[in-house]
Amino acid sequence: MLITDRRFLARLEPTVGRVLILDPNAHAARLITDLMKGLGAREVAVEASDTRGLQMAGALDPGLIFIERSGPQLDGEGFTKALRRSHLACRRVPVIMVTAEATASTIKGARDSGVHEFLRKPFTSADLIKRVENVALKPRDWVEGVSYVGPDRRRFNSGEYSGPTKRKSDTVKSAAAEAVAVRDQAMKILAAALDQFDNDPPQAVRAIRQQAETLKALALRVSDSRLVVAVGALEVTLAQGGMTKAVLAAPIGQLLALPKPGEITRKAS
Repeated sequence: MLITDRRFLARLEPTVGRVLILDPNAHAARLITDLMKGLGAREVAVEASDTRGLQMAGALDPGLIFIERSGPQLDGEGFTKALRRSHLACRRVPVIMVTAEATASTIKGARDSGVHEFLRKPFTSADLIKRVENVALKPRDWVEGVSYVGPDRRRFNSGEYSGPTKRKSDTVKSAAAEAVAVRDQAMKILAAALDQFDNDPPQAVRAIRQQAETLKALALRVSDSRLVVAVGALEVTLAQGGMTKAVLAAPIGQLLALPKPGEITRKAS
């Protein structure tokens, strides 16, 4: 494989410069290695197990990870979930799952574990390049929850399954509608994080911090003073440390009780 479009390769470089491949099959790993070097990869590491894979992810700090769905010491979905909930610098790195199985259930499992793309074996170089292009040049919003951590699942593209339940592309939203969608999702994640706090306190706190950042940026952008004040109260609470569900209940409750912009307008009229 030889790609001569230097501008295309330059755009891929931040993602493909360092690549981690998790696959117990040496031949399959070599194929992906050669293809990635053709796309400009400078460092490619190959591991065959979950444990070694996480260790190498911490040492290499890859811009892209390919992972086989299963192997003797490899659980692709389990690895991805562990990576997403870790404190590694690369916890948000794009993950492309490779497997000979492409059923609705395996694709859903990959999506729900936090995988970005799904690549079915056997694949062509064009198939692989398309997946790499998607993760490198079409970034997806990040969802920091408790039950799910990973890229926005609404834009998951298996590229394989075409059954009747495959999601259609999202329509283009107006700026106002997009702001409402961002606010609604952040509020839902806050409520879920508080409700599921005891299941995974560290991840719940991380999810709450992320939603506070999201809501603060939104409040400043749309000049929502009530939201600014309520988010500020949550930030003060978070800064105190020693978080418990009881401590977080009040500031999160105040945020959840805020009326939506449309509700304020209707009441005023």
